[in-house]
Amino acid sequence: MGGKDYYKILGVARNASEEEIKRAFRHLARKWHPDVNPGSKEAEEKFKEINEAFEVLKDPEKRQAYDQYGEAGLEGTGFKPGSQGFPSFDDLFRNFGFGDIFDVFSGFGSKERQSCGPEQGADLKYEIEISLEEAYNGIETEIEVPRLEECSECNGTGAMPGTKPRQCPRCKGTGELRIVRKSGFIQSVNIRACDNCRGSGVVVDNPCKKCKGTGKERKRRTVRIKIPAGVNNGQFLRLSGQGDAGSKGGPPGDLYIVVGIKEHPVFERHENDLFCKATVSLPVAVLGGEIDIPSITKKNVKIKIPPGTQSHTVFRLNGLGMPVLNDWRKGDMLVKVVVDIPVKLTRKQRKLMEEYARTLGHEGKADVRKGFFERFREREND
Repeated sequence: MGGKDYYKILGVARNASEEEIKRAFRHLARKWHPDVNPGSKEAEEKFKEINEAFEVLKDPEKRQAYDQYGEAGLEGTGFKPGSQGFPSFDDLFRNFGFGDIFDVFSGFGSKERQSCGPEQGADLKYEIEISLEEAYNGIETEIEVPRLEECSECNGTGAMPGTKPRQCPRCKGTGELRIVRKSGFIQSVNIRACDNCRGSGVVVDNPCKKCKGTGKERKRRTVRIKIPAGVNNGQFLRLSGQGDAGSKGGPPGDLYIVVGIKEHPVFERHENDLFCKATVSLPVAVLGGEIDIPSITKKNVKIKIPPGTQSHTVFRLNGLGMPVLNDWRKGDMLVKVVVDIPVKLTRKQRKLMEEYARTLGHEGKADVRKGFFERFREREND
């Protein structure tokens, strides 16, 4: 996955609700806001990163674009990473309302919680390699993904068919244990997963033989994916709910398709531009002419070569590059011309070249002051 992981920056799951995202931002803001850490460059940079992540994830449109294509998907939304300022600490929490401000500053009766309820399944990564032409046009294809699914023998209960799990006697089916500590007037409650049932709330006495009590089995599933035109090397697609099955009734994880693009025999890609080389003969470079070059669309494109074109001159062909992801625009194609200097000459060709050299007054001697084509143009103007 390329680029910044905004979910990791805020410390939330990818299926986090809007309220969970706000809560995580609030928690990090009170720790890293520059007003709380005056003079700290580290805090300022950290908060900029936190604020950038929050600006994306709080907005449904930006979040959807980021979830599907990563940072590249934000290009079409008008969002520019790193361009955001940040509000003062007072203004920041004024926008959350009085209840939220109270939560920020209250320290009495604090709670620490470990996850005891439903757990989301693990996210999966699948790498796919496509050609540059497929990246240009976009493709739809099918892939086979191995993933954990609900056991077909026990229907996910983890118990032998004909039996069922029983309520955990230690946590009474809640899946969690509460430990209360008091120190003077301050009371803290630590809530952690029950170690007897591992937070599930049930105990399996007769485990399913097929899944060994886990309630899951590994299967291969065919998934149809659509890779959009303009995708670049290392970018990813997110398929919600296509990862491993969850636990304790939790939702499945997500599937991330990481795209790799094969090396092309003709073109090199730089962002949305395509680079290639074209060889021209010495007469065409000197006298001018037209050449045909291939394009990514497999149609030849004509380029006019002006008289006196130097080797390594670059011609830019607007709009003949790669599509911009989620946009109507396209990059350019840049063609570097390489002049082909003949290695062997016929007698006639050599005689003509020697005669031409004599007209320059050098008879084959190198002139370090002026280039060959520069001298040619001067003679041509005489």
